[in-house]
Amino acid sequence: MVIQMPRKPNYDRNELILRARDLFWARGWAGTSLKDLEAGLNMKPGSFYAAFGSKDALFELALQTYSKESLARVDTLVAEHGALQALQMLPLAIVQNPDTPAKACMLSKTLLELQAHHHPLAGVADQYLTKMETRFADVFAQAQAEGQITTEQSPRQLAVRYQSDLLGLRVTAERVGADAIGIAHQIA
Repeated sequence: MVIQMPRKPNYDRNELILRARDLFWARGWAGTSLKDLEAGLNMKPGSFYAAFGSKDALFELALQTYSKESLARVDTLVAEHGALQALQMLPLAIVQNPDTPAKACMLSKTLLELQAHHHPLAGVADQYLTKMETRFADVFAQAQAEGQITTEQSPRQLAVRYQSDLLGLRVTAERVGADAIGIAHQIA
């Protein structure tokens, strides 16, 4: 009796998730077909389903990756520059990043696109937006504890306003491109 071992995939799963993230980020969930994913990932349908199960499962992995990278960017800025300076630098860092497939936030785009259809991935995007808001609140609390900003408003109130400003800036950057850099300087 010959036992056949399953073939090891000849692809880097994380690289495929990054490529899928970029497709979804640029086109949205509805605007990215399975054929687009198969072409963009250079996979045949059987391999795609074996690797990811479904378009929704891959989209959720793409959202998770996007969220982790966003949180890591904030953490890196805070570690390198301190809380207040990180908060001041982030708007400009976002609009000046040439490596993104879209300027608008993938999480907010997903929430807006899928919430009206009661799609479960809208809730996933909302959870990641809440994590980001919580991280911003932590950074504001750190800046307050260090005496860099007043304590007149709670860190959560500041985080909600900050995230709202960032999301608006990102939509503006999507619309007007390079002109958003001047707006980012005003926010910072």
